[in-house]
Amino acid sequence: MLAASERLRLKKISTIIYTASRKVRVLRSLRWPASVRLSFFNNKSQKNPTVNYDPFDSSEVVAILSGAGPLYKDTDYDIWLKNKSDDILKCAKMLESIGTESFFNLSAEIYGTPRAPFRDGATSPLDLAIRFDEIIESFQKNTGKYSKPKMISSAELKSMIEESVQKIFKDQAPEVLVVDSLSAKVTASVKRIRIRKSARFTQKDINQLINHEALVHVATTLNGRMQKSMPVLGANYGSITKTQEGLAVFSEFITGSVDIKRMRRLSDRVIAIDMAIRGADFIEVYRFFLERSDTKTQAFESTRRVFRGGITSGGAPFTKDIVYLDGLIRVHNFFRAAVSYGKEDVSRLIFSGKLDLDDISIIKLMVKDKLVRSPKFIPPWFLDIDFLICYFSFSVF
Repeated sequence: MLAASERLRLKKISTIIYTASRKVRVLRSLRWPASVRLSFFNNKSQKNPTVNYDPFDSSEVVAILSGAGPLYKDTDYDIWLKNKSDDILKCAKMLESIGTESFFNLSAEIYGTPRAPFRDGATSPLDLAIRFDEIIESFQKNTGKYSKPKMISSAELKSMIEESVQKIFKDQAPEVLVVDSLSAKVTASVKRIRIRKSARFTQKDINQLINHEALVHVATTLNGRMQKSMPVLGANYGSITKTQEGLAVFSEFITGSVDIKRMRRLSDRVIAIDMAIRGADFIEVYRFFLERSDTKTQAFESTRRVFRGGITSGGAPFTKDIVYLDGLIRVHNFFRAAVSYGKEDVSRLIFSGKLDLDDISIIKLMVKDKLVRSPKFIPPWFLDIDFLICYFSFSVF
């Protein structure tokens, strides 16, 4: 059992790292104003966008993190915390280099690249994306056979999501708002879920949103912020994204919420990032998405995700969007291994906060030393352990 003085020291370090993480808002720093899209279409989609970002200065993050320096020792917990500090600093340095090749290089270190192999050493996210794409393409040739789903308004969606999050999170439920202007159809944070007023949704869209955003992202954030002795588990930063997004997409899969359009979007993002790395500019990637999108605005937004923070003339994109497929494979294999070895208690730890799969072993020790508490909010699909055992027993075989 840890001494009270050690528990306090580790909490101080964790608090410092969490405070620094609050200064590094990656996606917020990479936003494009609506005028960029208007300008692109006014130029008949023939001119690469020019984007001006607010400069980011990492000196404040460096100063905050340096405050933990005198507190470090050489325990396993200290090494883990130091790695977290380094991860957040790397994100800060990436934001400081927006619009340069260094931005891409740091993005690749944090999120990975389409051709980086999985742990089998043979296959990659790009291989998976291409395989998905080939299968989906064969089915989409026959889409006329299927009836079109009923479309649901933003107001109806608001009521449905409110009911769901209130039931799960009670007084900690995020506020649900319908807003006039939003680049995405829906954005979500632990405090509020915003829905674009003009957007329309299918029931599958709604199931995906609830399982992805609420039951995973909101839940792990709230669980992390309840970790009073280890507040860094409430921090959101680059290196945990692969596991968090993989877990969120797995939640869509295991509940039957995913559909062909969703999988195509995830696959196309990986292919588009690879195109940009190999030199495709914004216009070329936009044309790629235009062939696979319902509207030109949708194609623009998909392309924007690839080039935000990077170089629109090609060669240096933002690689974050490979994490959905990469993370899905890793999370699926984690649960499969946990079930096959009868480690339900270990698999539950993935919901303890904003963490990476590689953190699980140290989190297990922290639970034993009462530095980390068991997660409060768990998705209903995980609680159906009978189903998971049956599903993964078949998968293992």
